[in-house]
Amino acid sequence: MSASATPSPAEISAALSKRVIGQTGAVREMSIALSKKLAELKVGNILMIGSSGTGKTTLMRSVEGFLAADPLLAVRSTVVRIHANVLGEEAEAGRPGGTLFRRLLGRAREQLGPGAMREAIVARAAKGLVFVDEVDKIRSHVGEMTNVAGIRAQEALLTLIENEAVPVELPDWLGGGSTMIDSSGLLFVCAGAFEGLYDAVFDRVTIGEDKGALQPVTVVEGGKVREELQFHLRDWVRNEDLFAYGMSPQFLSRFDAVVLLEDLTVEELLKIFLESPDSGLAQARGYFASRGVKLAVSANAARSIARAAARQPRLGARALKEVFRRVVRDLEFEPEKHAREGVLLLDMHHVEAALSS
Repeated sequence: MSASATPSPAEISAALSKRVIGQTGAVREMSIALSKKLAELKVGNILMIGSSGTGKTTLMRSVEGFLAADPLLAVRSTVVRIHANVLGEEAEAGRPGGTLFRRLLGRAREQLGPGAMREAIVARAAKGLVFVDEVDKIRSHVGEMTNVAGIRAQEALLTLIENEAVPVELPDWLGGGSTMIDSSGLLFVCAGAFEGLYDAVFDRVTIGEDKGALQPVTVVEGGKVREELQFHLRDWVRNEDLFAYGMSPQFLSRFDAVVLLEDLTVEELLKIFLESPDSGLAQARGYFASRGVKLAVSANAARSIARAAARQPRLGARALKEVFRRVVRDLEFEPEKHAREGVLLLDMHHVEAALSS
C-alpha cells in the first residue's frame, strides 16, 4: 500500500486483528466500513452487540491506534468516543449533540493545527468517526418502567445520524457563536452489552413462543457422552427481540449492520492471556520485573486459567483478569520470597491452590 492510498479492508483487518482476538466478523465489518470512510465513500452505521469483555472497546481502540499510527490516515478521519447516556442528558437539557461536536471540533483542531481556519475545522469535524459506548443503556424501558432519558437519547442520536443541519454552539477558541453542521457525513459505531437480551432470546426458544426450536446436541467429552443445548445469540436474535429490549424501530433502521460479537473460546482466551499487552499477565510481569523478578507461567497453568475464565462466558476477557488475580494475588506481596534465582514460575499447583480456595 502506498503512503497516500486508501487501505483495503483486508489490510485494515490484518492490522486490527493484532489486538482484537476472536472476533473475525466484527473486525471484517469494521474494516470494510473504515476503508469506505477513508475513501470518502458513503458508509452505513454499525451496531455492535456483545457481552462484557468480548472486545467492543478493544476494537474501538484498535481503530484509533491504526489511524494514529499513520499520519496520512490520521488526518482523514476525526475519531471521538462518547457515552450514550451523555446524549440523553444533553437532550434533556435541550442541547443534543453539544459535547459530541465539541469533541469533534477539538480533535479536528489537533489534526489540522492551531492555525487552521474555522471553516476547515468545522468541515473536518462533520466527517468524523463517532464511537458511542454502552448504547444499550438508552433503552426506552427497564422492566415495566419507562426510561424517559433513554427515549430522548435515542431521539437525539437519531437526529445526529440523519440530520443534514444540526445547530451547534461553537467554542470560544473557534470564535464562539453558532453554525449549522451537516451531520450526515458522520459514521456512527454504537456498541453495548445488551444485558438481559441473551436470557430473553434463550427463553423464547426454549420455554417461550418458539419452544422446541433449539434442539440438544450430543457431546463427547472425557470419554463420557452427554446432551447439551448449544445456544448462540447470533443464530436466534431477531429485530423484534431488540424492539422488546427497548430499542425503537426508527433507531435500529439507521444501522446498516448489526454485528454480534462471539463469546470467547478457551483457545482465544489463552491467546489473549499470553499475547495481549493489556492482559493481567502482561501487567503482572511488569510489576514483578520492577521488583527484580521474572514472572513465568507453565503451559498447563496458562490453559487452566483460560479454562476457568471460559466458565464465565458473560464476562469474556474480563474473567481472565479476575481468575489470574486470584492466582497471583498472594505472590505479589513479596515476589522475591517466592522466586528462585530471580524467576517465579507459576505452575499448576499455584492455579489449583488459588482456584480451590
